[in-house]
Amino acid sequence: MSSRPPRLRPLLIAEGANPALTSASLVGWSCAKAIADVTDAHIVTEWRNRDDFLRAGLVEGKDFTAINTRRSQGFAWRATKLLSRKDTFSWSLYAVFSNLTYPLFERAVWKHFKSRLRAGEFDVVHRILPLSPTTPSWIASKLKKIAVPFVLGPLNGGVPWPAGFDDLRQLEKDAAGRLRRFHTLLPGSQSTRQDASAIITAARTTLKEIPSQLHHKCVFIPENAIDTSRFTLEPKPPRVPGPLRVAFVGRLVALKGVDMLIEAAAPLVKQGKIHLDLIGDGPERPRLQALVDREQIHSGTQLEGWVDHAQLQSRLSQSDVLVLPSIREFGGGVVLEAMALGLPPIVLNHGGPPELVPPETGYVLPLQSRGQIINDLRLLLSRLAANPTPLIAQGLAAQRHIRRHFTWQAKAAQITEVYHWLLGHTARKPSWGIPMGFEA
Repeated sequence: MSSRPPRLRPLLIAEGANPALTSASLVGWSCAKAIADVTDAHIVTEWRNRDDFLRAGLVEGKDFTAINTRRSQGFAWRATKLLSRKDTFSWSLYAVFSNLTYPLFERAVWKHFKSRLRAGEFDVVHRILPLSPTTPSWIASKLKKIAVPFVLGPLNGGVPWPAGFDDLRQLEKDAAGRLRRFHTLLPGSQSTRQDASAIITAARTTLKEIPSQLHHKCVFIPENAIDTSRFTLEPKPPRVPGPLRVAFVGRLVALKGVDMLIEAAAPLVKQGKIHLDLIGDGPERPRLQALVDREQIHSGTQLEGWVDHAQLQSRLSQSDVLVLPSIREFGGGVVLEAMALGLPPIVLNHGGPPELVPPETGYVLPLQSRGQIINDLRLLLSRLAANPTPLIAQGLAAQRHIRRHFTWQAKAAQITEVYHWLLGHTARKPSWGIPMGFEA
């Protein structure tokens, strides 16, 4: 009988991790903290996150180290503000400048930890943030020379704009995104992947960008997960008779496709078969409100902006199904939140969301033309409005799927399996299929 693997000692690099923020910052924090809860991990972050780490109860020096590279970070922000269009901030352009300045952070990390790494104080180094697969890692080659395994990821990006939606790309002002194709010319871009011991890919599109000869070191693990302190994963209360309650949650921007949802649902709302709850805010809200006015579906549609995050769970749980008709979505964390509440999701087969929705837990519609999406969505909603009974079993299956694969505790267990594989404690590379738990 093999002995129990020793308690792991990872050094976790999470430059932007912050428990008080959202999006990638919160993902990085949640992932790092979950790993630290089951290992003897030490987290490295940027100085701007220090106070929030302390407020979260971590001890500086013992649990984490904050590295001060504010000057380079400030340069990336100011340069983006200067070159962005008026009244906008180009996140694609910011990613370009961040890729240029991020290696300075890892240089500082190496300077601070090189003696401890050479002394064998850490079993593995894991770069959790940035999530972008275009960001090179300066420290990768240094770690390879001293035989310390380096884990890169979860990486998520590279989702292409689908054909036929150039008008939405213009609305999104994503001209800077065209520069992404040149990321392979950045110093260290190619060697980072070659020097990494394992690459965690959070999406199939990311895996496709990695040379096939490196796929043997790639493991599929999506970056998002559920906080069980907020989502109890209890069975959904019995459905109240009445119209099918359909929810959308997210930024009201062109690529989210909320206008397609409104057009698809409008005839059913007029017939009293569906109630729409559109939760979110953004530049598209006036246009969407005008569409609701034109279709004359005010009585069956809520479009009131953001709700407080603490109230989102109770509000969302009142619905029967979540619709995310986004044409270009990377992670799709709201899909997992809906599934945790027992709401089967309806998503398009592009980007990250379909990789979160296995059979019998929701619906994946083909991403074709705008007209076809509206037609497919209307037919599905009409069928569910006529017979919502299948949603009950699907909601329970969705919660089981989340409990098994998509809590932060489950995520930490998956990632530590990768560590054990690299360190020779287990023989086989971990694999959970795509979506998680289902063979591709």
